[in-house]
Amino acid sequence: MSYQIAIVMSEVFLRRLTPSLTPFVRRDVDYRIVSIHRPTEELHELIRDIAPDGLMTEWLPGKTDALLAMVRDIPTVIVDTDYSYPGALSVDVDDLAVGREAAHAFRQAGLRHMACLGNGQPYSEQRIQGFRQAADSDSAVTVHNERGFEDTRYSESFLRPSAALGQWLRDLPKPIGIFAVHDPLGRYLCGACQQLGLGVPDDVSVIGANNDELVCGLTHPKLSSVAIPWNAIGETAGACMQGLITGELRFPQKPRLVPPSGVVLRHSANHFSVDDPMLRRAMAYFSERLQEPINVSILCDDLRIARRSLERKFQDHYHCTPWEMLCQLRVNHAKRLLAETSHSVARVADLCGFNDPEQFAVVFKRLTKMPPSHYRRRLYANSVRSASSSQ
Repeated sequence: MSYQIAIVMSEVFLRRLTPSLTPFVRRDVDYRIVSIHRPTEELHELIRDIAPDGLMTEWLPGKTDALLAMVRDIPTVIVDTDYSYPGALSVDVDDLAVGREAAHAFRQAGLRHMACLGNGQPYSEQRIQGFRQAADSDSAVTVHNERGFEDTRYSESFLRPSAALGQWLRDLPKPIGIFAVHDPLGRYLCGACQQLGLGVPDDVSVIGANNDELVCGLTHPKLSSVAIPWNAIGETAGACMQGLITGELRFPQKPRLVPPSGVVLRHSANHFSVDDPMLRRAMAYFSERLQEPINVSILCDDLRIARRSLERKFQDHYHCTPWEMLCQLRVNHAKRLLAETSHSVARVADLCGFNDPEQFAVVFKRLTKMPPSHYRRRLYANSVRSASSSQ
C-alpha cells in the first residue's frame, strides 16, 4: 500500500530534513510538498485537495494551531517543538542542551563574562535557560531580546541594530561571550558589533545555534555555532510518521528530543582569541592535529615550550590542564562524527587521535557521562524502532 504524506514546511526546514527523509520514499511513501508561508486559506484548500494519509510540518507561531485544526483525524508529526499537541507527535532538538553546549564552549575558552541574545520564542527561552544552568560564571548572565526579529525570513540579512541592542552591547563587560539563540541572530549580532566598533572575537565572542552553513559561512567573521543533528531529527520524524500511518505507533506519545552534537568553532568564537602567544600556539597545534596520536610531551618538544609553564598558563586561563583540553577537543569532534556519520566507534576513535578504542571510550565516558555507543544510540533512541522495541 502506498501512503501520501503532506509536508508543510519552509524551504529552510525542508533542506535540512530531505537527506534523512529520502529513504522513506522507497518504502511506498510519497510526499506532497507545500510551503508553510502560504496564506492559511490556501493551505486549507491544498490539504483538502491532497487528502493526505499523514501530515509533517514545522512549528510556527500562528500557523501550527491552524494547520492542526485542518487535519484533526490525520496522523501528524510536528518538527521543531517539544510542546505536546493532542493527536500529534512532536520531534525536536533538546533546546536546554543546545544552551548548555554554548556555555561549555565559552567556559572552555576561559571567558568569565557571558550573555545571551534571544528573540522571545519558546525555544529561545529554553536555550537561554540551559545556557544559564551551565554557565557557572563569576557574574550573572544578562539577556537581551530583539523582538520582531523572527518576522524576517531566515536567510535574509538587512536589519540594522536597534538602539537598545547597541546600548546593551556597550554596557557589557569585555571580553564577553554572547550566545545568540539561532544563527541569523548570531549574524545580526556580529554585524552590530562591527558597526559599534567592537572586535569579534576579541571583545565579543559569538556562538549561534543550528550550524547552518549558508548563514555561518556568509557571516563576517564566520559564525561559530551549536550543531543540530538534522539527520537524526529527520530520521526520527520520518520513522514516527511511518509508525503512525501504519498503526505501529499509537497515541499518546511524549515529544521526542534529540541531543545537539557539539559546537563547531569558527572565527567568531575560538580558543585562539587570547593575548598569550604560548596559549595561541598550543591551541592551534591541538586543533590542527586532532587526528594524530599526539600528547602534551610531543607538543612541548615540537614547539620548544617548557611543560610546567604551559600547564600553569592553561590552569590560569582555561582552568584545566593541556591534556584535559586536548581530550575535550577530541571528544567534541567525536560527538559530531557519531552524530553525523555512520563510522564505527573504532573508526571515530582513530579519526580523533586515539590509538586505542578502549582509551577513547574511557575518555568519552568521563567527559560525557556515557560511552560513545550509548551517545549514538541516544541520538536515535526516539525513533519508532526504539519505541516499538520497548512496547
